[in-house]
Amino acid sequence: MITCAITGHTGVLGSNFIKNNSDIKFIKFSKDLSKKNEIKKWIKENSFDYFLHLGAVVPTHEVKKNYNYAKKVNYFSTINIINELKKKNKKIWFFYSSSSHVYGYSNKKLNERSKTNPINQYGKLKLLSEQIIKKKLKNSKIKFCIGRIFSFTHYNQDKSFFIPSIFQNKAKPVDTFRDFIDVRDICSSIKILMNNNKVGIFNIASGKKINLIKIFEIILKKKILYNSKPKNNIFADISKIKKMGWKPQYNINDIIKDYKKKL
Repeated sequence: MITCAITGHTGVLGSNFIKNNSDIKFIKFSKDLSKKNEIKKWIKENSFDYFLHLGAVVPTHEVKKNYNYAKKVNYFSTINIINELKKKNKKIWFFYSSSSHVYGYSNKKLNERSKTNPINQYGKLKLLSEQIIKKKLKNSKIKFCIGRIFSFTHYNQDKSFFIPSIFQNKAKPVDTFRDFIDVRDICSSIKILMNNNKVGIFNIASGKKINLIKIFEIILKKKILYNSKPKNNIFADISKIKKMGWKPQYNINDIIKDYKKKL
C-alpha cells in the first residue's frame, strides 16, 4: 500500500479522492495551511512517497474578500510545502491542483501551451504557485505534476458556485461556454497521473464545451434564448491526458442527475 500525504482532505475533491482510493494510506493535514510552522512540523514528522496539495481557498468571492489570507493559504503554503519536501531529500511525487482560471478567455480549446492570463485573483494565485513549483523543484528529487482542473460541481460545494446557485434560485442565465467535469472523473485522472508518476502540466476536463444557458435549461426545464456568439469562454483540449488512456466517463447530465439525488 502506498502512502500519500494530502492537504484539503475535507474539501469536495480531497474527500472524494480518499473515498475512491481505499488502496492508499493517507496522511491528512488537519491544521491551518496559513501557518508555516504547522506545515513544517507535519511534513517533518511523517513519511510518504506521494503528496497531493489540494487545499485552498476556492470561492472566487472569498479570495477577493480576504485576499491576504487567501494568498497565505493558496500561495505561501505551496512555497512552505515544497521547501520542506526538499529538506527530506527523497524521491516524492508531488501533485498540485491548479485551475482553468490561470487561462484567459478564448473562443478556441485551451491546451497546456495556451497563453496564461488569469481571469481573477484566484487564478493569479494558482499561476504564481505553478511558477514557484517549476522554479524550486527543477532538478530536484521531487517529481511535480500540475493538474489544471476545469469547472466541476458537487452537492457539498459552496452554494455560491454556478450549479448550486441555480438550485438555490440565486443565479442568472449566462451566455458563455464552460467545460464541466464530474468529480469522479477528476479523481480517476489524478490516480492515473499518480500511478504513472507523470511530470508536467495536464488539463483535467471533459474536453467538451457547454453553454451555461443550456445548464439552466436542463435544470429548470425551460427554453432560454441564446446569443449567436457567447463570450468569455473557457473550455479545454484534453488530448495530452487522453494519450495516457484516460477519458471522462460522465457528462453534464450525469453531473446534474447525481446532484439532484442528494438534494
